[in-house]
Amino acid sequence: MVKKIAVIGGGPGGYPAALKAAALGAEVTLVEKNKLGGVCLNCGCIPSKSLLDAAHRFETARRLPALCEDGAQTDAQNLTGKLSWAKIQARQRAATQKLVQGIAGLLKMRKVRVLTGEASFADEHRLTVKTADGTEEVPFDACIIATGSQAFFPPPFDTAKAFLLDNSTIFDIPRLPKTLTIIGGGVIGCEMAELMNGFGVAVNIVEMQPRLLPPLDEGVARVLTQSFTKRGIKLFTGQTATRVAQENGVKRLTLADGTVLESEEILAAIGRTVDLTGLGLEKLNIPWTRKGVQVNPQTLQLKDNLYAVGDVNGLCLLAHAATRQGEVAAANACGQTAVYHNELVPSAIYTRPEIACVGLTKQQAAAQGIEVKAQRAFLLACGRAQTQDETEGYFELLSDKQTGRLLGANLCGANATEIIHIIAALLTAGLSVETAREIIFAHPTVSELLGEALWK
Repeated sequence: MVKKIAVIGGGPGGYPAALKAAALGAEVTLVEKNKLGGVCLNCGCIPSKSLLDAAHRFETARRLPALCEDGAQTDAQNLTGKLSWAKIQARQRAATQKLVQGIAGLLKMRKVRVLTGEASFADEHRLTVKTADGTEEVPFDACIIATGSQAFFPPPFDTAKAFLLDNSTIFDIPRLPKTLTIIGGGVIGCEMAELMNGFGVAVNIVEMQPRLLPPLDEGVARVLTQSFTKRGIKLFTGQTATRVAQENGVKRLTLADGTVLESEEILAAIGRTVDLTGLGLEKLNIPWTRKGVQVNPQTLQLKDNLYAVGDVNGLCLLAHAATRQGEVAAANACGQTAVYHNELVPSAIYTRPEIACVGLTKQQAAAQGIEVKAQRAFLLACGRAQTQDETEGYFELLSDKQTGRLLGANLCGANATEIIHIIAALLTAGLSVETAREIIFAHPTVSELLGEALWK
């Protein structure tokens, strides 16, 4: 008997779940109320990386005079002064559109039925979907919830949403502001500061915690702080905002110590929140909060034949985590046995220098009673990094001091977001430092710095 699988949400958790279930022979219906690809593709990962690439190209142009004849500095300034925000946006939208079309093509090829509309549970085996043409009932044997999250606006920002930017609106602004204040020094805030600074925007970051990137290792946060400060990004850490206002086209943010920051735009990058109002979970006796629903962290099962993946379960608010969760949930929903490993999800931050982490942190390892050995190698001593003028940062490996088993890594430096997968593979295989030392790294590469760290 062919299983009927319903998927609510077509983002990075939902559409891979639909594709996986279809590949396993299920009859799949995917319901998406907006655009395929979700936040990640339409107003998150992909748009921001397109803009970051453009910003870094202009930064490269500004550095080129050091390799040119005298007078080239003026040419570089003229080129930067002629950047077209409209063309940069068009390039970003073109990339997004191609990827959305690609997803639609894959779903069609796998014979996934896509419904555009809003879904809610009628009961434990039926969805009610409101479409432009009316209401439709979708029966299912199992359902995967992948409804994602949205920008969080706590007080005092909740009453100022009309004139604040967030990750879903900043990419559509008609022109680049001369000044921008970012509320939140987490991943989104730091990446937005990076790209706007690259375009010549004067940037402030306000972070209530004592430092940037609070959840990450303090060392990598320190390197990024130094880099941001050197490039003129103003940091206000350990500060909370008490008031936000807009007067005569100028936006003002008042901090607890009385400091008033004026800027053309204010971006709220405070975090994400889940809103499941209207999904009908109360009919199934399933509670939820703004952080989402609670699932089995290995199977992603929410209740009986229901699963929840991606931001909506709060395990890991990263697109690639959602994708893996979607695949695991689909396999389990189709009767197979699959397990999700949250500790093996790498994180990547596309600042300069790049930051990437995977596995346990020092604090997490200590909480488990593990004595940690940290081994560092610095990019300053890396030949490839020297040839590229990318010598900021270091690569750090963490292992069990008693057994030598690799536990995790903190990479801060050039190409870190690509190199982190080497460590992810080693962790997945459960290898030790001693075994990893057998790896031969090509020279000269930035990744060979991992080999140096292994011997520290």
